[in-house]
Amino acid sequence: MPGKTTLILEGGAMRGLYSAGVLDVFMKNNINVDAVYGVSAGALFGLNYKSRQIGRALRYNLKYVNNKHYMGLYSLMTTGNIMNKDFCFNKLVYELDKLDFETYKNTPVDFYAVVTNLETGKPEYIKIDDAEKDMEYFRASGSMPFVSKPIKIKGKFYLDGGISDPVPLEKVLETKPGKIIVVLTRPAGYRKKNLHLHALYKLFYGKFPKFVETGSNRYKTYNKTMDLIEKYEAEKKIIVLRPSKFIKIKRTEKDTAKLQSIYDLGVSDCRKKLDQIKKFLRVKKKK
Repeated sequence: MPGKTTLILEGGAMRGLYSAGVLDVFMKNNINVDAVYGVSAGALFGLNYKSRQIGRALRYNLKYVNNKHYMGLYSLMTTGNIMNKDFCFNKLVYELDKLDFETYKNTPVDFYAVVTNLETGKPEYIKIDDAEKDMEYFRASGSMPFVSKPIKIKGKFYLDGGISDPVPLEKVLETKPGKIIVVLTRPAGYRKKNLHLHALYKLFYGKFPKFVETGSNRYKTYNKTMDLIEKYEAEKKIIVLRPSKFIKIKRTEKDTAKLQSIYDLGVSDCRKKLDQIKKFLRVKKKK
């Protein structure tokens, strides 16, 4: 449907709590969109926007981030995945901090999780209408290379969507959207460096040569995307939210004070831009 308002959420593991802060402000201020494209942590934390659960992403991360069964070296050594499948995608969503599957299903927002197909090396944009049925796609989107096993779904192998399309602005532009809001998790001007990871990708994923090529050139893809975003932002064609200051935070950060800080920065930055966002989207004020 041409003319849709689309929200794009970058990944970045625990930096994704910045986006969680932004989304909570959106929900509290009735900022609604028609479609969401979530990449990696952008998908995992962003799904709470469609399930309309304000505060959930921050709440469970603060509570369980230091539980050895949640995420980290213990999980990697015992399961082969840095994110524990049973804890994160079973116990957490069904018992410890339940995901509202019914609200997710009934909220009129098209949600796409971005994944990378190992055989083709290309991104796929999976529309998820039923989070309970298709939770594995969320898991695949957030499965970081080298510290996650490839996720097999319907005969295809997937990993982190950020490897092939870290911020899918080009894909969204193909849909001829009306308005676009992009939420990044790095400050203005950030670019990835060439870490020369080709040998490592080949060691881990040698039987998937196209994925090896995609992973090795990840920094080029990211930097090209940032150039495009800055161009569209300068032309006032899109709204971009990004951290207004640098907070040093690891991908698997365990310091709850830092997690709270990056979330609070998302809240603060979004509040400062709220009037601009509403004007951009032409949100009518309540009488």
